[in-house]
Formats: sequence, C-alpha cells, structure tokens
Amino acid sequence: MANIKPLGQRVLVKRIEAEAISSGGIVLPDSAKEKPQEAEVISLGTGGKDDKGVLIEFTVKVGDKVLISKYGGTEVKLDGQEVLIINESDILGIVG
Repeated sequence: MANIKPLGQRVLVKRIEAEAISSGGIVLPDSAKEKPQEAEVISLGTGGKDDKGVLIEFTVKVGDKVLISKYGGTEVKLDGQEVLIINESDILGIVG
C-alpha cells in the first residue's frame, strides 16, 4: 500500500466491512448494507499543539479498532482500497 502520512490531528483509517449475511441468515446485497462505523487505525498524523504550545498527544494508536461517524472524513483510494482521513475528534470511541 502506498504511504500516506496525515497532517496535524488527523488519522488514516480503513473501514472494517460489515457482515454480508444478516443475523437471520439472509444474504445482503451491497445496496442494502450501511457504511460500516468500525475502522482500524492505519496511520497517525504529525500532531498538533494547544494554545500554550504544548504538544497534544493522540488518544488512539496504530492498530486500534475505533468507531467513526458514518459520513465523516475524506475518502481516498490507495492501491484499489478505500481509506479515510479523519480528524481524531471525529473518532467516537475505541472498540475493545
């Protein structure tokens, strides 16, 4: 995969695809699936500083599984895979 380094307080994530079969055993077509809200952190940005010049540390780390909003971030295609660049503040929580 090509290398992208997000800038500032941004995070590069890859959505984790939802199951293609419902809990009742019905196979769902792509058009019926919602955008997954679970993603894996691939890369962290360069960081940022607060008003006093103190470095703001990231809460997440590479490899974390996180919950993100359905329509947040900017979609980018890398080597045929869709990834998202989002602000760390758009991450809703860490899974597990």
